[in-house]
Amino acid sequence: MYYVYLLKSLKDNNYYIGQTKDVPKRLTRHNSGQVISTKARRPLKLIGYRAFDSRSEARWVEHELKNHSDKKKKFIEKLIAAGFNGGLRLGEPLARRASGSERG
Repeated sequence: MYYVYLLKSLKDNNYYIGQTKDVPKRLTRHNSGQVISTKARRPLKLIGYRAFDSRSEARWVEHELKNHSDKKKKFIEKLIAAGFNGGLRLGEPLARRASGSERG
């Protein structure tokens, strides 16, 4: 399984979206300053994550969320509205548009 996760900076209240195979380990790396893109924004809190069967699927969703602010906003709102408790897994995963070709 691969995961797309959402973090919130407790320093500046901004959000960060990423993908990983191991959410707890990745959160530890973020909070220990080992991830350049979030090092100055520590501490970070895990808001939630969603599981995907393949890395290519998780990477595609991460890309879509990072590059389309309307999708990112909806994803964040869904996680918050669901009353998350750290490691929330939402029921219906975000899905790739039917295209017939695999990105990866």
